[in-house]
Amino acid sequence: MATDQGWRAYARDGALTLGVVALVVADAVLGPARPGALDYTLLLAGTLPLVARNRAPRTVLLVSLALVFAYTARVEPGPIATTPVLIALYTVVAVGHRVLATVVVVPLTAFAVADNLLSAPEGPAAQAVQAAILPVGWFAAVFVLGEVTRARRAYLRQAEERAAEAERTREEVALRRASEERLRIARELHDSLTHSISVITVQAGVGVHLARKRGEEVPPALLAVQEASQEASRELRATLEVLREPGDAPDIGLRSLPQLVERASGAGVPVTLTVDGPERSVPPEVDRAAYRIVQEALTNVARHANGASATVCVGYGDGTLVLRIDDDGAATPDDAPVPGAGLTGMRERVSALGGHLRAEPRRGGGFTVEAELPLEGVS
Repeated sequence: MATDQGWRAYARDGALTLGVVALVVADAVLGPARPGALDYTLLLAGTLPLVARNRAPRTVLLVSLALVFAYTARVEPGPIATTPVLIALYTVVAVGHRVLATVVVVPLTAFAVADNLLSAPEGPAAQAVQAAILPVGWFAAVFVLGEVTRARRAYLRQAEERAAEAERTREEVALRRASEERLRIARELHDSLTHSISVITVQAGVGVHLARKRGEEVPPALLAVQEASQEASRELRATLEVLREPGDAPDIGLRSLPQLVERASGAGVPVTLTVDGPERSVPPEVDRAAYRIVQEALTNVARHANGASATVCVGYGDGTLVLRIDDDGAATPDDAPVPGAGLTGMRERVSALGGHLRAEPRRGGGFTVEAELPLEGVS
């Protein structure tokens, strides 16, 4: 962006310089004076530096003033010949070099007025005075125009700074509110879930201990409850740490699916895990979302399809990751899926990553969940 603005500034200064060159050369050719080769050289040398007026305004003013003054001293042209000096003077004032502009303008104006008075032809005194003070008007107008431009640029800079400060303040407020909301959620989760999960873990542990103490076989369901509650407690602690101190999310993903399948099987839902295609690395967001989708789908099988078994297929396609979870429960195509919190959460995860989700009863009975997640274009 800065480079584009720089080229546009070069183009504007170049076009202005060409226009001024055409103007002063036309004035020299059509005017009553007959400039020579040296005169044209002085005129062009005093005008062409205008192309650098915004990069070296003071140098351009001094060079134009010296060369154009030498040209006017030799040829005595009309006021148009001073156009390069006026433009250079305006630029110097506009960028804030008012002291230099004043040092140049005051003696230059005095010299122009004195020269016009001395060279005025015989005639009414009013006409001579009017011709003498004309340069004062030109220099004053250029000086005022430069000041107006400088003030306008300063105002625009201040407006941009205020806008940037307002934007930064809004971002800080949003971050602070987000941090406060994370802490509130962390407190709510801790108060509402940690105690309950801890009670379940303790009770399951007591049941396992008593069964073993009596020499009885521990029921697989009780072991599954104990392991699931311990895993839930670990995930909850990791989630609370992320909410309180934003950082990496809990370390779960596709590599954790075998443990998830094992826990589901221990809880009474026989699950078969298959992988289709060569495994490849996936973005962290997709990795975590895939785990949560499979976890939620198996949870729904355990809750809504008593006694059903499930299959989990992880497919690595061309730029996509396809998850398919099927169960052989009692659902039929006539049973419309109820959009509960689980399905809603899965859809939100998939949509946030730009993927697609299909969740519906199967024709042969049971339910299927299929999620297609992109592996590219996810930051």
